[in-house]
Amino acid sequence: MRSNVKNLLWPLGFGIVLILIWQFGFIHKILDLKPFQLPVPTEIASTLAANLPKALKDCGVTISGALIGMIIGSLIGFMIAAMATFFPKWGYGGMIVVTALNAVPIVALSPIMNLWFSTGMEQKIGVVTIVCMAAMAINAYSGLNHLNPYSIDLMHSVAANKWTIFRKLRLPNSLPHIFTAVKINIASSIIAAIISEYFASSTSGLGFGIKDNLRKAEMAMGWSYIVVASLVGVTLYCIILLVERDALKWHASQK
Repeated sequence: MRSNVKNLLWPLGFGIVLILIWQFGFIHKILDLKPFQLPVPTEIASTLAANLPKALKDCGVTISGALIGMIIGSLIGFMIAAMATFFPKWGYGGMIVVTALNAVPIVALSPIMNLWFSTGMEQKIGVVTIVCMAAMAINAYSGLNHLNPYSIDLMHSVAANKWTIFRKLRLPNSLPHIFTAVKINIASSIIAAIISEYFASSTSGLGFGIKDNLRKAEMAMGWSYIVVASLVGVTLYCIILLVERDALKWHASQK
């Protein structure tokens, strides 16, 4: 318990110190910024409080697209990893293709998806799906194939077929890797969704709000959207950590 409290207090204390440095203008002096270029935390908080309903509505639009795309991309990525495991002759080729897709910049994907789909939500889901496939495919493939030699020999000694080995050995072994991919995809999906909204024709979402408010020089409102996106990302990440802790009680990493 004492160790858990220390692990919580250190990042919390660092965050408070950083906010105080920001609030009292030290960051402005270091970076030679004017107050209108970088609003202080109290101004951002008051602006967010005054516009909270709209910010939450735009947040819902962005997060819904990000989560749907993340789920679809993660499922496709896992299916690619599973197929590469069952059919290893072309497995490396499939992983190379996924890695190549992941190398395409989001700012290049978004305009392309905007031409392919008729609505901003479909475009956003498409971008997030492609962004999230690679992390899941690579991590799941690693977990499905990096096995203890003694375990796989034991399964072969009892004449277990490929499906039994996959279900009883490969899948449990891959769960920590899958959760790692999901934690990566939480941040990636939100970033991809926000960037895709820069190019979408819709007039809602955190990405559009950031772009529109900064374009109109309403810096405090733009920063409030950034704060909302950060808080949502941290909240979702913490939820995944709790689910991982409960699902992997048996694993050494949780002991």
